[in-house]
Amino acid sequence: MPTLYALASHLEDALVWGPDLPISGIAYHSQAVQRGHLFVAVPGLKVDGHNFIPQALDNGAVAVVIQKDRPWWLEFAQKNQIPAILVEDARAALSRLAASFYGFPGRNLRVIGVTGTDGKTSLVHLVAHILRAWGAKVGIISTVGTDLGTELSISEGRTTPEAPELQAALAAMVANGCQYAVLECTSHGLTLKRVEDAYFDVAVLTQLREDHLDFHGSWEEYRAAKGRLFSLLDQDPPRGGHKWAVVNADDPSSPYFLSLTRAHTLTYGLAPEAQVRAFDVEEKGWGIRFRLSSPWGEGTIEAQRPGEAGLMGALAGASAALALGVPMEVAVRAIASWPGAPGRLELVDEGQPFRVVVDFAHAPDALARLLRAVRPLSQGRVIVVFGCIGGRDRERRRPMGRIAGQLADFTIITDDNPYDEDRDSILGEIEAGLKEVGRKVHNEYAVVPHRRQAIECALDLAQPGDVVVLAGKGHESHVWAGPHSYPCNDAEVARAILRQRYGR
Repeated sequence: MPTLYALASHLEDALVWGPDLPISGIAYHSQAVQRGHLFVAVPGLKVDGHNFIPQALDNGAVAVVIQKDRPWWLEFAQKNQIPAILVEDARAALSRLAASFYGFPGRNLRVIGVTGTDGKTSLVHLVAHILRAWGAKVGIISTVGTDLGTELSISEGRTTPEAPELQAALAAMVANGCQYAVLECTSHGLTLKRVEDAYFDVAVLTQLREDHLDFHGSWEEYRAAKGRLFSLLDQDPPRGGHKWAVVNADDPSSPYFLSLTRAHTLTYGLAPEAQVRAFDVEEKGWGIRFRLSSPWGEGTIEAQRPGEAGLMGALAGASAALALGVPMEVAVRAIASWPGAPGRLELVDEGQPFRVVVDFAHAPDALARLLRAVRPLSQGRVIVVFGCIGGRDRERRRPMGRIAGQLADFTIITDDNPYDEDRDSILGEIEAGLKEVGRKVHNEYAVVPHRRQAIECALDLAQPGDVVVLAGKGHESHVWAGPHSYPCNDAEVARAILRQRYGR
């Protein structure tokens, strides 16, 4: 069991007060504290963790970490004879202390970080699938869930967990014999320093579009948050191979990301200057086929995902794998056999005469790409079901309504975790976007607040040759409204209805 002073020795410019003592765990939430824990008081977006120091002590904390700009809490600790560590940045300290407590597990793995606006989750699972096809043991942390090297555990918590949970997961991967960890890195997680001490070997950018400005404040801050992943490549020397920055050559932000690191660079895309490039691209039903050229040779890739998402995801996955040393023939076979990530371009087939697609697209650009991808696959109409989350990202709502009105033939707007916000207000803002592009209620769109009912309505409307798109929730199992929720996994709900009707 590490001691307080041993943990503090890994922090820069930290001041330690009080006697040394063993530490049994790291906590940042007072209610999660157990006897012997070190409580890290983190200033949050809504509440200040310092205000919960007394509760943490009551719950068994034996020492506390205090931010230097709150010296009165050091006085409190000293008055009550509580050992304390004084730090400049409590969030950065939380990450380093957690990594230290678990023995810096990232140093015993090759860690691949994936960031970007869309396509992160699918790429994490694809890269892991390719590495496993190569014979490697791989752990995953993504929006869908966590795999510690045993099996995927589906979850609906934070995409990028807080540093103690993340470091515990990396340590479990090491204990389970993993050689690789593939982590989905969100802009929130990077800004809040949850992955500061993961020790990345490869950073991959899918693409970058404006998003989460309610949190970041500006495009520049959002881009800088994503860029932190690439800066972290230079945190420590290479281990067991080169470090790589892998970026989308077709994205105008890519030069910015490459400027942030001294790592080896690899670009992929359709542009002639891309080092890993697709050519002779052709659609093949629910998939895509193309020739791939790279510094490691050429291959023919058949990806079981349609449209731009299928193409760019396969290119990015191949690029990351080739950089890690996977042979071209292994990467080609693995991409062709990949079943996809849960709730990402997931087909629901129960013998019905129309396609049903479940996807996580929950932002304007993502919804537009999804609807464009399925349009060539429809011999009739495209029917889309979606909503918008409550409490944040309000700027998405009208644009998503406009996009649905422009790219789908019929739209059903419904719940997508309204949380504490009035559901009718959210639906009204989306509806305003539909009206802006001339869509008429009943004839071209409907408002069905309860998501299960909305899915049933879409399936009732579908005719042979149509495509029904259930967007926004992906793998998630519940809709949260206020303090309550109701079960609704889009794929499971659709599958149950279709089985009842088509008897498969």
